[in-house]
Amino acid sequence: MTMQTASVLDSRVSWLRLAVTMVVGAIGNAGMWTLIVVMPQMERDFALSRSDASLIFVVTMLGFGLGNVVTGRMVDRMGVLPTLLGAAVMVGLGHVAAGFAPNVWLVGLAQFVVGLGSAGSFGPLMADISHWFLKRRGIAMSVAASANYMAGVIWPLVLNVWIAAWGWQWAYALVGMTLMAGIPPLAWLLRARPPAEAKAASDRAAANRASSVGVSTNTLTALLFVAGIACCVAMAMPQVHIVAYCMDLGYGPAVGAEMLSLMLLGGVASRLVGGLISDRIGGVATLLLFGSMQMIALFLYLPFDGLVPLYLVSLVFGLSQGGLLPSYALIVREYMPASVAGARVGLVMMATILGMAIGGWMSGWIHDVTQSYALAFINGIVWNGLNVAIAVWLIARAGRLRIPPQAGKAAASA
Repeated sequence: MTMQTASVLDSRVSWLRLAVTMVVGAIGNAGMWTLIVVMPQMERDFALSRSDASLIFVVTMLGFGLGNVVTGRMVDRMGVLPTLLGAAVMVGLGHVAAGFAPNVWLVGLAQFVVGLGSAGSFGPLMADISHWFLKRRGIAMSVAASANYMAGVIWPLVLNVWIAAWGWQWAYALVGMTLMAGIPPLAWLLRARPPAEAKAASDRAAANRASSVGVSTNTLTALLFVAGIACCVAMAMPQVHIVAYCMDLGYGPAVGAEMLSLMLLGGVASRLVGGLISDRIGGVATLLLFGSMQMIALFLYLPFDGLVPLYLVSLVFGLSQGGLLPSYALIVREYMPASVAGARVGLVMMATILGMAIGGWMSGWIHDVTQSYALAFINGIVWNGLNVAIAVWLIARAGRLRIPPQAGKAAASA
């Protein structure tokens, strides 16, 4: 069915597309989390230090960050179908190659490819679904972003079972084969592109919002870039090192994987609730809310290291930080035109990934120097403060916590 008017926005077609997007993202984002599960085994098999093993994660995230920019431009120009097909090949073959690589250098190269391919199921999907919603864009983009966390809930548990049966190398390769088989048929369902009239209605709403803040598109992008790095340096400490942290405490890798899954399950709930909140108060205020909550949650890791308290704190952390990443993408779409959505969302997502990469390595380095993660948690708290400060400045600049609903309603009815 072809829809030639802006009525496609927030329609039944939009919600069906969002459902498919969620499934694609939950499968395609495996590469964000599989490495975290096997990192201790890589550390053992290749005789690596904790910081050296963390560098493999850094390489993966650098590929993921660059991939968000490249695939973001692709989705602007070519649409989501060819973007996802290319991404599936890269992330699949990357897993197979990393699983059978004879040395750590080839593992690193393969993981860079995994990162590139994984990006196609993250920023581009968020940018694509943003074209199909206006009134409910916040929740739609949050649902699309939560697919990343659903991958983090599902894949560590699946991979642990496969590792127990066949070892980490074969299990890792099996992930790659699953991705290459599963993504293409689902990507075909997303081949349609929104009508020009729908994009025009969305652009009118963005122009109204941008005038209320009084900063240029490039300035806003730069601020979001810095904020994204800062918040994800903080986010990386628990997410990247929770398995290793549990091993240091004597609880074992399986417990760490369970905490990671619990953390990310909380993140899914947080992203969905954050989407509902952002449709009412806007992206910038949502960024401030969840940035402040994440900073408080990081403090909770300092006094508690018992098994039950760690499960609870990991859940609290997941509930605190899940709403952050969608808020960046939502701010881009609230204040910038549809024609640059993929590229700008990709650029800001690259910043968050760079933050994860820097934070993941930095936390490993601090651990190696101090033989403890305590200062790594404090380091994350300090970085988180920068993210909160930027959100406060943007809100002060706008002079209010929420965007007037009249602007969005006027654009939607135009």
